[in-house]
Amino acid sequence: MKNKINSNKHLNPSSFDSLRVERVEKEILFEDNHLLIINKKPGELSQGDNTGDISLIESLKEFIKIRDQKLGNVFLGLIHRLDRPTSGILVFAKTSKALSRMNDLFKTREVKKAYWAIVEGKPESQSGRLEHYLKKNPKNNKVTVYTKPTQEAKLAILEYKFLGNLDNYSLLEVDLFTGRSHQIRSQLSFMGHAIKGDLKYGAKRSNPDGSISLHARKISFIHPVKKEEINIIAPPPNEKIWQDCLKFAD
Repeated sequence: MKNKINSNKHLNPSSFDSLRVERVEKEILFEDNHLLIINKKPGELSQGDNTGDISLIESLKEFIKIRDQKLGNVFLGLIHRLDRPTSGILVFAKTSKALSRMNDLFKTREVKKAYWAIVEGKPESQSGRLEHYLKKNPKNNKVTVYTKPTQEAKLAILEYKFLGNLDNYSLLEVDLFTGRSHQIRSQLSFMGHAIKGDLKYGAKRSNPDGSISLHARKISFIHPVKKEEINIIAPPPNEKIWQDCLKFAD
């Protein structure tokens, strides 16, 4: 089935008008002179790829240039990424100093991230820790999960907690201890609970818009320059099943 996620390939990033600027501003969760944190929508591309579609980093640079009336180039560094069909928190650095320091925080695992995942079925345990070894095949952009150390496979660790029932689905909160490609998607699928809409990892059916029901919900870290604690929570997509999840929020 062809992915139905809307493409913005034909968007001219220089054609921002006041309405488009306003739309971007609604997705900003935090901003200062050093960082820009947004609530990424499913279908948006974090950074450029072989599709040629306009990426978020390109659009945000143009947004900042127009909003702040900058004449020269805008510096914006992508610190981490989210898969295209995934939604939620995405952090950008507005200075080279912030980019370098945030990269260090991610490498030393001083950034805490939590995700919401709507999965098929209900786990037997209310909570658990998953430790696997993941190996990605670049040809099909898919991860294989192993239970024992395997050549070229990387250790992947997460913990999950059951938050509530959603008819035939469950809402899980997932804490990542490693940041492997497709980690949550592959590990939950291997556990027997594929993420809603994630056909690549065994979901029974796709979501109407081609998204998967995985949302980067929370992030916590010490600001790389101001040394203040930053805690961000991103509202889930404006869809009924996601809105139903809010009754399980802390």
